[in-house]
Amino acid sequence: MVPTGRDQLSTAQRWLLTLSCLAVVLVTASMAALYTALPEIAADTGASQVELTWIVDGYTLALACLVLPGGAIGDRYGRRVVLITGLLIFSVASAAPLFLDSPTWLIVARVVTGIGAALVMPSTLSLLTAGFPEERRGTAVGLWAGVAGVGAILGILGSGVLIENFSWASIFAGMAVAGATLSVAACTLPESVDPSRSAMDPLGAITSALAIGAIVVAAIEVPVRGWLDPLVIGATAIGLTVATAFVIIERRVAHPLIDVRLFAHRGFGSGTAIVTVQFLVTFGLFMLIVQYFQLILGYRPLISALALAPMGLPMVLISVIAPRLAERVGLRIPACAGLLAIGAGMLMIAQIDSHTSYVDLLGPLLLMSAGIGLCTAPATAAIVDGTPVAKHGVAAAVNDAAREVGAAIGIAIAGSVLAAGYGERIAPALPNLPEQAREPVGDSLAAALEVVERAGPPAQQLGDFAKSAFIHGMQESATVLGLLTLGAAALIAVWAPGKCRTTETTETVASRA
Repeated sequence: MVPTGRDQLSTAQRWLLTLSCLAVVLVTASMAALYTALPEIAADTGASQVELTWIVDGYTLALACLVLPGGAIGDRYGRRVVLITGLLIFSVASAAPLFLDSPTWLIVARVVTGIGAALVMPSTLSLLTAGFPEERRGTAVGLWAGVAGVGAILGILGSGVLIENFSWASIFAGMAVAGATLSVAACTLPESVDPSRSAMDPLGAITSALAIGAIVVAAIEVPVRGWLDPLVIGATAIGLTVATAFVIIERRVAHPLIDVRLFAHRGFGSGTAIVTVQFLVTFGLFMLIVQYFQLILGYRPLISALALAPMGLPMVLISVIAPRLAERVGLRIPACAGLLAIGAGMLMIAQIDSHTSYVDLLGPLLLMSAGIGLCTAPATAAIVDGTPVAKHGVAAAVNDAAREVGAAIGIAIAGSVLAAGYGERIAPALPNLPEQAREPVGDSLAAALEVVERAGPPAQQLGDFAKSAFIHGMQESATVLGLLTLGAAALIAVWAPGKCRTTETTETVASRA
């Protein structure tokens, strides 16, 4: 909806909205951009499966750990200068693999890129909220949330186009050029800063980074090691322990990194939960569906990316109008409706079989896309509205941390359930195979299909059996994600504020605590 009359956006506001959306798309696209390039990276660099996992997840880990301190730094020292600094770090680190392409250097480069992204992402939202009047803020935040949600699809699509025509290094070159271009453009934005310039909270920054980092490490390692592995258990225990220490510290310091009492605000707390669940399910879906397109339907990386592209349109369009709907009826109705749509879509995907076509999947994918647009933008707006304007950098960081942690956990759940279901179904075939083929066939469908390709037509029956095992695992994984989302919808129906509670202020919550 384009405003008219006295509500017409100024040229400066349009430019701010454009740059903020482009920057957040770059950050979220980079989370998924390497999915289609991993086979080529493995072939060219000799990276192991564990190293490939960390080439992808090193970025997410650094971003999740540092996004809260990144938001606080922006509030304290200036959101524009932090945005520019983050984009420059992002650009330089993205260019590093063009010259240093060993697996170790790729992991280091991705971690540093994530550090830059942790400065960029909260700055984009806090600049936006500070630069728009209250009556236009909901629409701006809705558009920002919509393009942030579609960024992963654009990352898969863009990398698919590049891989189709160039090598995997072109993905890093593209990210470097995009980051450098946006850093120059961001110099034209006005500065925005917290007028109080509160002192930093080093203990809060350290404990928040350690807590999020440990939980994300556990989530990353679960698909490979299993839930009962000592590393997974230890990382989870450390994460929960340090998170408790973080809460205690934030309750006692004079200038906390984040006022934990904000989570008692129903809009802020439930909004954070909604964003976490949405990214959890979205990235779990991408992890499943991209493999289904490539391994079952036989799509090339570019075609797989194009198959996801239709999800972007309803997601963005509904995200723009959803905050206005939430202003009228409260957060509860659109959030519950969106989560119900996402959960229903996942349960429909759980019904796939070997005869399911892309047309059969398009309906559930569009339903999920509409649900994401309906619930995520109002949730982001609720998080922002639950904090004072001066602290919108930290509010943006909470929103972003919820996204990254949700994405990591979603990939872990989807991957571990898929692996367990596949392993259970493929197990009866393993004793009849040559010893050297048992491990790859038991590991994954992709490895099994490579064995089948080398063995030729006599092994075709094994390939069909492995595909059916994969579909079984995918059905179980989609079912778990769908039921989890429906359970979250039931919780949000009780927790999220309706219209009568949306006007509750942060000061009111603080006075109760």
